[in-house]
Amino acid sequence: MRLKQCTAIMLLAFVAIQPAFAQTTKYPERAIRLIVPFPPGGTVDVTARLVGPIVATSIGQQIVIENRVGASGIIGTGYAAQSKPDGYTLLINTTPLVTNTLMYNKVPYNVLTDFAPISNLASTPSFVSVHPSVPARSVKELIALAKSRPGTLNYGGAGTGTNPHIAGELFNYLAKTEIAVVQYKGGGPALTAVLSGEVGVSFSGVAGATGFVKSGRLRALGVTSLKPVAALPGVPPIADVLPGYEFSAWFALVAPKGTPPDIINVLNQQFVNGIRSAALAPRLEQEGIDAIGTTPEQLGAHLASELKKFSGLIKERKMKAD
Repeated sequence: MRLKQCTAIMLLAFVAIQPAFAQTTKYPERAIRLIVPFPPGGTVDVTARLVGPIVATSIGQQIVIENRVGASGIIGTGYAAQSKPDGYTLLINTTPLVTNTLMYNKVPYNVLTDFAPISNLASTPSFVSVHPSVPARSVKELIALAKSRPGTLNYGGAGTGTNPHIAGELFNYLAKTEIAVVQYKGGGPALTAVLSGEVGVSFSGVAGATGFVKSGRLRALGVTSLKPVAALPGVPPIADVLPGYEFSAWFALVAPKGTPPDIINVLNQQFVNGIRSAALAPRLEQEGIDAIGTTPEQLGAHLASELKKFSGLIKERKMKAD
């Protein structure tokens, strides 16, 4: 009898502590770090800082944006890949997530095996623009100018294999021009360089740069998407002059390999809801960002597809970093 009573008491005690145990193991219990592997001011940073506060409010914990910069995003990306897979360190990255593996002899991660995909959050086109001192008012005039003055025009890159670099070299490849790249430590510094006239040409992301067009500090010539962009009214697609030209940046959210599937599911739901939220829609439109919000499986397939797509361009343009 006493044995049965003790057993019953133990069972009751076990049941009683279940809510408390569940509460202590609930995710997330503390702030989440979102690694941005580029300096403030670029499109990746802008996107992270737009969606971060929305998710923080919904998930009940702070989303801390941490800029870990260097080596075209390799430093921050490698750090994220080697972080503890507990859902408290995430990475948002764009094209260099895949192009770095094609352009550098060695990187400290494998894009397809060292990360757990969460979602392709959004995309945004870029646009080619010039400093007002450059005598070109259309893509056609820019091509003619580049061919008439070989070696005199430069554009700002955000590092080897970054979005401006890929967009610029695709332009050179199709237009048969040789506008030289000058590499900076991120999209923000590259944009600053064209604003100051240090370089004449820019292949900037639309996000964060439209205000400089409106103020006259940049002259926008063409967008990299196949359709016009609402944030840059009156600016035609580059493809109108260069058939086949198309480039859009995407923003992939990933976690270190081994992050539990239930945590991945929570993060996917929270970030997809955040990027698609009505509260964020006007600001995204203003910045020229299109909300997507895919499943983890869709992002994984997208990364594999992008890896295959860019290998040809990088080989043709001999875009090797070392």
